[in-house]
Amino acid sequence: MCLATVYKNTQDTEEVVLKNVSKIYVEGSQVRLVDIMGAEVVVEGTISFVDLTGSVVKLNCPSA
Repeated sequence: MCLATVYKNTQDTEEVVLKNVSKIYVEGSQVRLVDIMGAEVVVEGTISFVDLTGSVVKLNCPSA
């Protein structure tokens, strides 16, 4: 099973959005993340980097 940790980049900061992500949906300008327990998080932004062997996904998010 391939699970990922998703990080959110806003300007000079990087923070974990969700761990153990099993599904990622891109819906317009939003990215919906679903973990193995079914918890969902929706983030405004775009996917900037995916490393499947390292289980890392990075999102570019507009600054608030």
